[in-house]
Amino acid sequence: MESKNTDANVSVFRSIDWPTLILYLILVAAGAVSIYAASYDFDNASLFDLREFSGKQILWIGVSLIVGCIIMILDYRIYKIYAYPIYIAVLLLLIVTIFAAPDIKGSHSWLVFGPVSLQPAEFGKFATALALAKLFDSYNFTLNAKISNYFRALIIIFLPVILILCQKETGSALVYLSFIFVLYREGMSGMVLFSVLCAVAFFVVAVKFSTPLILGIPMGEFTVFLLILLIYALMLLFYCKDIIIARNVIFGFIGSGIIVTVLALCGISVNGLVYFISILAIAIIYTAVAMFRHRISRFVVTISFAITSVLFLFSVNYVFGSILEPHQQMRIKVALGIEENLRGAGYNVNQSKIAIGSGGVLGKGFLNGTQTKLKYVPEQHTDFIFCTIGEEEGFVGSVIVLALFLTLILRLIHIAERQRTAFERVYAYCVVSILIFHLGINIGMVIGLCPVIGIPLPFFSYGGSSLLGFTMLLFILLRLDASRRDRMD
Repeated sequence: MESKNTDANVSVFRSIDWPTLILYLILVAAGAVSIYAASYDFDNASLFDLREFSGKQILWIGVSLIVGCIIMILDYRIYKIYAYPIYIAVLLLLIVTIFAAPDIKGSHSWLVFGPVSLQPAEFGKFATALALAKLFDSYNFTLNAKISNYFRALIIIFLPVILILCQKETGSALVYLSFIFVLYREGMSGMVLFSVLCAVAFFVVAVKFSTPLILGIPMGEFTVFLLILLIYALMLLFYCKDIIIARNVIFGFIGSGIIVTVLALCGISVNGLVYFISILAIAIIYTAVAMFRHRISRFVVTISFAITSVLFLFSVNYVFGSILEPHQQMRIKVALGIEENLRGAGYNVNQSKIAIGSGGVLGKGFLNGTQTKLKYVPEQHTDFIFCTIGEEEGFVGSVIVLALFLTLILRLIHIAERQRTAFERVYAYCVVSILIFHLGINIGMVIGLCPVIGIPLPFFSYGGSSLLGFTMLLFILLRLDASRRDRMD
């Protein structure tokens, strides 16, 4: 019996996807070196010195590799059998964290055990991925079969989000929204993703162009209303495929717009809010009356999109002014270019861009970065680790790092597509979605395209919880993939 288990373990390590494992090892090694470069303080400290961030990170790499080996040795079936218990256990841990974690920079998200601090939100990612994969692998489960299936999937995704938000850790909570892309891969309508993109665009436009006023309403709201009218007309034309209704609605929009413009030029006051609500309401009523002769479901989606968009627009000011914290508002304003605040919220991003820009094409050389060595960039060994790469290794080094991540992501997509069961495929796409979200947001933060929300660069940013969480996430996938032939037999 013992010999049989040994043979099974040997078979697993022979079947492991070595390109993925090698990429992982390269990234964590490069991450440790980058942390050393970011924290090097002209004291000739060794890369392996446990008093330095790099030494501590190497220690965490060792712990992560041990955990990875344990994951590979365990039977692959336990990840499916115990997916829900693992998920529930992590939820309970997140609840405990809300009350037991100390206040660290306004957040209650770290459990402290002597010299070691752990962030349970990082472990919630693989637990949520397992639970979501288990749901999709349920007997006769199809996402589009009934609306309750959507609710079941969204409950699994949003429960940890709510608990993490209670810890006042917005950045970590937002990462879980990446699981929405998995739902899209498994059959969710593209209209949902389109609506999300529209919501982001509406929010940005409404916040950024809050002044001046046009027809008595902020320029941002005026622009968003125009976008809603345009999208509504285009959806009638291309989504509902009804040329007559679309034509009449478009002519109505254009005609009313000309009338309002003439009135405004003649000095007659027109309330923009009343105008847009009225013309959209008339268009919706006309569409509702006419739709019963056609594909009702598509017209319902189109009307729902218009109504939801208007309600969302009305909620933007409330959410931005009353729900978001002042420092979060400032970060968004800095990211959108509304305010610079180079001494406050914009300081990190400004210094980071200076560091990356000063690196040029080939960089200043290892340990020769002036911005990072003189500690001009706060958190440069954690969330802003990429600026160290940009300054010391330049454009070429930055491209190489991004190429390594791109290769890893493409490899994981290849692994996902060769899986034969929903459990393994969904879990694999969960891993891909999380990595893409982290990579995109972190790089966006560093170069000023996204608000600073404290999301680490996978395998590079200093932090034991982050590294251990990503390692568990990746190695569970490697373990499942290594046994795919066993499931085929």
